[in-house]
Amino acid sequence: MAIEKELLDQLLAGRDPSDVFGKDGLLDDLKKALSERMLNAELDEHLEVERNEGISANRRNGSSKKTVLTGTSKMTLAIPRDRAGTFDPKLIAKYQRRFPDFDDKIISMYARGMTVREIQGHLEEIYGIEVSPDLISAVTDQVLEAVGEWQNRPLELCYPLVFFDAIRVKIRDEGFVRNKAVYVALAVLADGSKEILGLWIEQTEGAKFWLRVMNELKSRGCQDILIAVVDGLKGFPEAITAVFPQTIVQTCIVHLIRHSLEFVSYKDRKPVVPALRAIYRARDAEAGLKALEAFEEGYWGQKYPAISQSWRRNWQHVVPFFAFPEGVRRIIYTTNAIEALNSKLRRAVRSRGHFPGDDAAMKLLYLVLDNAAEQWKRA
Repeated sequence: MAIEKELLDQLLAGRDPSDVFGKDGLLDDLKKALSERMLNAELDEHLEVERNEGISANRRNGSSKKTVLTGTSKMTLAIPRDRAGTFDPKLIAKYQRRFPDFDDKIISMYARGMTVREIQGHLEEIYGIEVSPDLISAVTDQVLEAVGEWQNRPLELCYPLVFFDAIRVKIRDEGFVRNKAVYVALAVLADGSKEILGLWIEQTEGAKFWLRVMNELKSRGCQDILIAVVDGLKGFPEAITAVFPQTIVQTCIVHLIRHSLEFVSYKDRKPVVPALRAIYRARDAEAGLKALEAFEEGYWGQKYPAISQSWRRNWQHVVPFFAFPEGVRRIIYTTNAIEALNSKLRRAVRSRGHFPGDDAAMKLLYLVLDNAAEQWKRA
């Protein structure tokens, strides 16, 4: 303990304690000294290997200055050299200008919804590091390779339950800012754990697009989906059954209720909801149909006939969940599981205004989904 205290006193000698953690403070000096010692050890090992292989002419040849970015500072290192020029350090490679933790910090901030300019300002304000927006974009663009691998990874043979939903994102396309739909597929596995199957960006939703998505899932190894929960997307049930003919397609009841309330004046919405509850809380499909008929003939059904018409149009995709016990019904009658995911995506894109292209939107949304998946602890 006495030796450790003496060493600490030597390190702090002549230093203002308030500057120890600041820019160019003691911690930065220690990081620089440790990095240079590791680089010199690497060169010693490299020369030793060459001597053992019979290459004895090579030896040290001074050092060169190199400025690199770390996660908390900008640091100038003395990089050792060899005469033969065969030494390529592993700690910081020949053409590398950033430590890996620097890239990780940028990607972490980007995943939390910070814009390129906000990341630039944050690095300068907190760490005193000046970086260009182009560098930040280049770092985050590395994510696109991971996105491609993730989007094409093999899938399970069968998924008991898959939720499909979409959010709208503003993306610049051919000189115009357009509202594009971002589609997410969230699967529940047999053990109850969740997995995001994919992410797709499309300007318009329709049967052709959904057919392409279903075929993509099948080509990646998925041979069957037991239950697919959707929010009434146009052409989607037909696309599912075309590729997975035995899949039960269930309309999200919550979305159907929201759609029903679009026909209702604001002051009437509160009493209409319990009237609709009698339909989807019925004992079975037959009782549900009777409840729908009762609603249709009642006060609210007469005042807002479009509601019952909407439920009848979707009835074949409303009734499947009646065949399951109450515990399963609570899981499949709503897309709340994917709505929670969508809320994270919306928070991340809210500060953006619009994205410069599909790739910019895709890399941010992928990072948000990846962070969300890491937080899933409970089946």
